[in-house]
Amino acid sequence: MRPTLCRILTLCGINFLVSPPIPAQTAPAAATTAPAAIQPHDFSKWEKEIAAYEQKDRENPPTRGGIVFIGSSTIRGWKTLEHDFPKHAIINRGFGGSQIVDSTHFAPRVIFPYAPKQVFLRAGGNDIHEGKSADQVFADFQTFARTVRERLPEAEVVFISLSPAPARWAERDANRALNEKVKAYCEATRGMKFVDTYDMTLTSDGKPREELFVADKLHFNAHGYKLLAERVRPLLR
Repeated sequence: MRPTLCRILTLCGINFLVSPPIPAQTAPAAATTAPAAIQPHDFSKWEKEIAAYEQKDRENPPTRGGIVFIGSSTIRGWKTLEHDFPKHAIINRGFGGSQIVDSTHFAPRVIFPYAPKQVFLRAGGNDIHEGKSADQVFADFQTFARTVRERLPEAEVVFISLSPAPARWAERDANRALNEKVKAYCEATRGMKFVDTYDMTLTSDGKPREELFVADKLHFNAHGYKLLAERVRPLLR
């Protein structure tokens, strides 16, 4: 052994070869920044709007056994909904900016009391816009459907698909992926239906039809809602 790596120790006339101590391994430094905690979903921001619906129900109770439309701003902004389907008892319970989990959360207050025969849901776009994957949103839809069907086993759940909007053009592939998952689920599940609207807002060469939207390029104008009503009408009971 090289002298630099050991030393000779003489004890009682016997020579011992002693190696130097091995330095202790240094543990890697602990991370200084903890991962960000997942923030719980805030349902309280819809409380005022849901309470307003409940007050409206107390003043003028809706017909039981009708058809509920629920979801985000596409439903809330559908001002001609009852006029578009005059032969049906229509209840509009949309609240703009909401996600599918919001409709599930408030179902005991704005779906179940009406004992509807059909529940039309149009939501999921805000979910994707907020960063959820198509798989996550699909799981939320399954939870919504199970929640409604468990409480209202005779009610039919109908999903109105997402359609590309110019303002969220970059999200069109995620919208289509969600639509495909929900469509397959609806086709394989009793009491479920699917309204396909993806191509409704596209030209023949796949460009957005901006003439169907108001100035924000996100929400439908009167012409857009007319086309939407045409897609929905055949599925009304």
